[in-house]
Amino acid sequence: MRKRWFIIQTYSGLENSIREAIQIKIESFGVSHMFGKILVPEETKLDRTNVAAEKYIVPANARLLVKDNQDVAKGDPVAEEVEIKVKNDGTVAEVKNYRVIFIETADRRYTKTYYIPESAKIETGIKMGARIRQGMPLAKQGEYFCELDGKIVYTQKMKRIVVEKENGEEDVYLVHPDCYDAKVAKKGNLVKRGQLFGDTRKIFSKTEGRIEISDLPGRKEIKIFKIIRTRLYPGYVFIEMIMNEETWNLVKNTPNVVNFVSVGGQPVQLKEKEIKALLRLVGIEEYEEHSGGPVKIEVEFDIGEVVRINTGPFEDFVGKVTGLDPERQELKVVVSIFGRETPVILSLSEVERIV
Repeated sequence: MRKRWFIIQTYSGLENSIREAIQIKIESFGVSHMFGKILVPEETKLDRTNVAAEKYIVPANARLLVKDNQDVAKGDPVAEEVEIKVKNDGTVAEVKNYRVIFIETADRRYTKTYYIPESAKIETGIKMGARIRQGMPLAKQGEYFCELDGKIVYTQKMKRIVVEKENGEEDVYLVHPDCYDAKVAKKGNLVKRGQLFGDTRKIFSKTEGRIEISDLPGRKEIKIFKIIRTRLYPGYVFIEMIMNEETWNLVKNTPNVVNFVSVGGQPVQLKEKEIKALLRLVGIEEYEEHSGGPVKIEVEFDIGEVVRINTGPFEDFVGKVTGLDPERQELKVVVSIFGRETPVILSLSEVERIV
């Protein structure tokens, strides 16, 4: 007997839990042959209207565990920083808490990295994304001043380890606190070449989203833009099954199932053209299910809208949007350079609305 499609009515917000509960009952009762797909149709949107939900900056030698435009789930690994090994035999002479501050000019041509002891008391405004001017203090104590106009790309707390070699020279290591081995990197300890000051450090995504990777001088930037899932039919679950008294009771008696959508007490069977339209809508062809359906790029910029460029060589330029390409996640902006209108192609993350 051929399976048919029906609609289960439940409570909004419980659709996925109902689907899982029915699947568990089907397996426990051994009636998998009586059921097919169980769908909670969703529309998946990529939110590119704001800044990235997450941003990670890793060293150039870090190993990336994801690719550009790849979708990741919460908890997925995205990068792995290499382990920190002792380069030469010696004695640990110093272990201190330091702050690494990386500053870049607006055109990204010049960069400067500062290594400042935490004991110097870092200024409160020193944080990722903050604009900074030449001469501004980086710490409350000591002679730590910014030497260029630009933006703080990142700040990171680190352990600074100094090893004095037998010939009196010093090796300096910077180790992330998360992977720092306090037993090895202890002042006065003798260390041998190849010992680990810090193990490999993995970075995990804190949200579901889509990856964007930028290779920049001395580092790699990983941005994750949030994916928003919206139920197309709140309060309804679509099920493919052979309808009889046994299967009807199995579904109907599942907690939080209200009923089948029915007419005159009889469950309504979906027409072939209706279910085909539904399957196409959620990205399923020939009854083959794909995870989450096609991703719709959410672009809330309009042709003719005036926007500000927030990064790159045209940072802080204001221009007018003249073209949109959601699939490539790009837009064309016309900016005025030396009094002449010049079109530039930018990614969606490189512009922002003027509020």
